Amino acid sequence: QVQLQESGPGLVKPSQTLSLICTVSGDSITTNTYYWAWIRQPPGKGLEWIGCIGASGSTYYSPSLQSRTSISRDTSKNQFTLHLSSVGPEDTAVYYCARGGRVVWVYWGQGTQVTVSS
Repeated sequence: QVQLQESGPGLVKPSQTLSLICTVSGDSITTNTYYWAWIRQPPGKGLEWIGCIGASGSTYYSPSLQSRTSISRDTSKNQFTLHLSSVGPEDTAVYYCARGGRVVWVYWGQGTQVTVSS
């Protein structure tokens, strides 16, 4: 059973960098052909794909967020990390990590609320 768990600060100040970690169990982030993604949902809005990292380490980002986004991984801990720089109130959202095939995301974490506020 694949399980994903997000962790990180629930409150971030404007202009700072948001960093979230996704810890994966039940699968390895370096094997198979799956992709590991970050997805968010702002209050009252739909889901927004942020980016993903493949088993090979290749990364892909949403064009609208690419300039502020970086996804990395720690293979020894089976974790991947989201860094979103220069955050503003519009980055307030529930952030999810997920596993899938780059288009359809089958396994999801429970999500973590991040609020950007001074």
